[in-house]
Amino acid sequence: MQISSDSVAAVVARSLKARGVDRVFALCGGHIMALWMRLDAEGIRIVDVRDERAAVHMAQAHAEVTGGLGVALVTAGPGMTNAITGIANANVSRAPVLVLSGTNTRPQENRGGLQDLDHTHLVRTITRYARTVREPALALAELDEAISRALGEGGEPGPSYIDFPADTLRGLVPKAIQMAEHMEAKPRVAVRPDPDRIAAAVELLWSARRVLVISGRGARGAGPELVSLLDRLGAVYLDTGESRGLVPDSHASVVGAMRGAVMTDADVVLTVGRRLDFQLAFGSPAIFGNAKFVRIADTPAELRDNRRGAVEILSDAGAALKAIVEAAGNRESGVDRDWAGKLRAGHEQRAQKLKQTMASAPAGKDGRLHPNRVIAALQDAIDDNSIVVTDGGDFLSFARIGLSAPIMLDPGPFGCIGVGVPYGIAASLAHPDRTTLVATGDGSFGFNAIEMDTAARHGAPVLIVVANNGAWQIEVHDQTVTHGKVVGTKLAFSDYAAMARALGMHGERVEREEDLGPAIQRALANRPALLDVVVTPEAVSSDAKTGLAWVPDLQPLAAWDDAERQWRAGGSDEA
Repeated sequence: MQISSDSVAAVVARSLKARGVDRVFALCGGHIMALWMRLDAEGIRIVDVRDERAAVHMAQAHAEVTGGLGVALVTAGPGMTNAITGIANANVSRAPVLVLSGTNTRPQENRGGLQDLDHTHLVRTITRYARTVREPALALAELDEAISRALGEGGEPGPSYIDFPADTLRGLVPKAIQMAEHMEAKPRVAVRPDPDRIAAAVELLWSARRVLVISGRGARGAGPELVSLLDRLGAVYLDTGESRGLVPDSHASVVGAMRGAVMTDADVVLTVGRRLDFQLAFGSPAIFGNAKFVRIADTPAELRDNRRGAVEILSDAGAALKAIVEAAGNRESGVDRDWAGKLRAGHEQRAQKLKQTMASAPAGKDGRLHPNRVIAALQDAIDDNSIVVTDGGDFLSFARIGLSAPIMLDPGPFGCIGVGVPYGIAASLAHPDRTTLVATGDGSFGFNAIEMDTAARHGAPVLIVVANNGAWQIEVHDQTVTHGKVVGTKLAFSDYAAMARALGMHGERVEREEDLGPAIQRALANRPALLDVVVTPEAVSSDAKTGLAWVPDLQPLAAWDDAERQWRAGGSDEA
């Protein structure tokens, strides 16, 4: 069947092309075949995957590393339900992703047709927009709105979902309806800050003695403005997984290794595009004491969640930070430089100690490598322009403090383990000139391991390193300590390198320390590649020690939970 150049499928494909979409992550199916073929006709690359969840993960990673829109295309019924985890992760991560799908033809709706399902009801609560478009003449306007919502135009960015009955995709869009206003990308409008609130922020920040700045998703793209404010104010800075690499580790404000101390000691906390979620103890006074908050965000969800700010600025992050610095002029900052200097010195000492500890971490009693030795070797092997994806539970707690790069991706606030392989594939395809490293635990690797086939077929220049400890190790530790018995949390020390080779990738298994460095170099020279590094399950991660596995009642970490209980009972000095 020939698909007309005036069909919905053709017009949608042309619109995506006009908006700069150069690739779509997808898995084929009859309900979307018309759109599939028209995308190809427009020269849009289809990165065909093995599972729809991975398609959405890849679309999210593409958006994260390019700053643009990520697009996934999935077929009806189980194809769409497979994609839901990816959509939910993009929703919590507030990533601009467009998910396209198809449904049964209109005459077959609600009659028991193949893969007949009302998709929009399933995803409405986890998307910014969810529509089924049945009328061909409305296709362009609906697509335009879905993209605008995904990009956060007038609201919070996040995934949009839109599907079309198969006969609608083949249906014709009247030429008069194919208006350029719905086809072309629109310039993004930056929300400008209110001058009165800028003045109030300057007064509070420049009067404070101990200022802590924390950035998140909403600060991306505002790196120079953020560094300028840190230089001018003399505040200290904490990185988060949402904005790793925004401020260089070498900057004097960075005190990540002193996170616990600075969170409890600051008198003013400036959040820039960052929710006060579980990773920041929900902003609780039990942890942050009597600190006042200044909050900057371009969406309300990052402006007033959990704690209200003494000053709240709804604005583009870069514009607000620039305005604050300009409004401060030559005013002398009140930040205690000795306090900030001591924190930075403590951070550097701990960072240096960590580096030494990682490089010399002893093997377990079983003779297997310590995870820190693997991380130290990987950090030595990558350059300053690399992209690093960390994934896992137990291994992630080692990797997130031991690995550093200008762009870093991880399971995010949704804790969506398994994203490592698809994230790495998409990132490496978007930036083939850069080294993309995926450092993942063996449990998390298993979720999307089959996508190694995708990496091989599409020549994705990614290096995947699996830390293979044969277990869901955080849970093993918790079960051993808390329950005295390990149940259903052990895995086999499977040979993932053999799996990689079977799927067409370079693959090596590493079991000895002396083999690790040379194996990394061979893998980097033969990407896509996988190293299956056998590590000891005897190493106990920081997350395993903090009670993360047993999910405390009030806070995510046991120590924070105890502090929260004391504070709520009126037993805290800061209450």
